[in-house]
Amino acid sequence: MKSIKILALFASIAFLAACSKKDDLSTIDDIPGLGGDTWVKGPLDQWLYDTITKPYNIAVKYKWDQFEFELNKTLVPPKEEKVIPVMSAIKKVWIDTYMDEAGEIFFKKYSPKFFILSGSASWNENGTITLGTAEGGRKVVLYLLNDFRTKGMPGYVPRDSATVKQMFHVIEHEFGHILHQTTMYPQEFRRITAGLYTGNWNNISDYDARRDGFVTAYAMSAYDEDFVEMISTMLVEGNAGFTKIVNSIPPGVSINGIPQEEAQARLRKKEAMVVDYFKAVWKIDFYSLQTKTRKAIDQLLY
Repeated sequence: MKSIKILALFASIAFLAACSKKDDLSTIDDIPGLGGDTWVKGPLDQWLYDTITKPYNIAVKYKWDQFEFELNKTLVPPKEEKVIPVMSAIKKVWIDTYMDEAGEIFFKKYSPKFFILSGSASWNENGTITLGTAEGGRKVVLYLLNDFRTKGMPGYVPRDSATVKQMFHVIEHEFGHILHQTTMYPQEFRRITAGLYTGNWNNISDYDARRDGFVTAYAMSAYDEDFVEMISTMLVEGNAGFTKIVNSIPPGVSINGIPQEEAQARLRKKEAMVVDYFKAVWKIDFYSLQTKTRKAIDQLLY
């Protein structure tokens, strides 16, 4: 399972549980009353079928099913009033842009076939939260839907845009995994920042990661994560936003001895390899896709 995790700052969680020997949980098949019981399909189900499932062969599961998630996590179902705004946004930002740029055959062949929705985030023991996962290129799980707000939705404030952008970042990240797992990116990509990948990424800030030539701290966790973090960040932030990230690297040398010019050059080299990969392997103009994706996001948020 591939996953994207965001470091949660200033958060501390304590969990204590006990189970006596006489407790037998082996016969529990479901937790009733959370929305996953038998229900009569209504307008929301029809909208999902007409808008997402029928045209794109993607099923969307919003009713509660504890076995779609890790059983040791405390989660809540999504609010039903969030489902259409979320899936409408996903259609505009991800489905429509790839369909327009790469075509129907490409999208239907490589897109995941199941979206599983959770209302809350999935907290991890190391203080990070999992905001999305993908399994075998078939299923994507999205968390934190209950915090989703775009322009025009009740209670929207500009700071909500960070949560919305992060959801798109997750989707682009996971779809990037599907693409490179189908056809691998050039091995040369792994040599650009070789020797700096670390399992300790969650203790590193994006600011410090960029001083070594990584677009985010999570990109430092593995080669593949680095590649798809480049894809997702470039698409969600747009060309101007990515350039702003590159230019934000300050003068001087990083803790690992990487000077500003080298860090910026590394990010630009990674950018070029992503663009070339999309063109050579998928016949996709990445910069055109980037422009359309960022425009769709701006229309939702500003």
